Amino acid sequence: MAFTPKLTYKGRPLVRSGKEVYYGNMTDPYVAYLQILTTTKMGDQEIADKVMVAILSTDESKPLPERIMRRSTKNGLYNALDIGSIWLERALQIQ
Repeated sequence: MAFTPKLTYKGRPLVRSGKEVYYGNMTDPYVAYLQILTTTKMGDQEIADKVMVAILSTDESKPLPERIMRRSTKNGLYNALDIGSIWLERALQIQ
């Protein structure tokens, strides 16, 4: 049975595990990896404040430092996800 994501962004799966978010198909050569570094409290909710975004190769035979194609820190989850989607699209077009 194939994995069907419940949440997508711009047609690609979005999977969260704690303070980590993976964006893209793990069968593609690259995925976007977002890590929530800091949060701020607004009412009852915690909102992502600083988020690290990186484009990672899905080739697990390489060590982690070699798998990082591009990395940056952004303010807010939306900004990080937006730039991550742009970088991911460019990385997949190069292939």
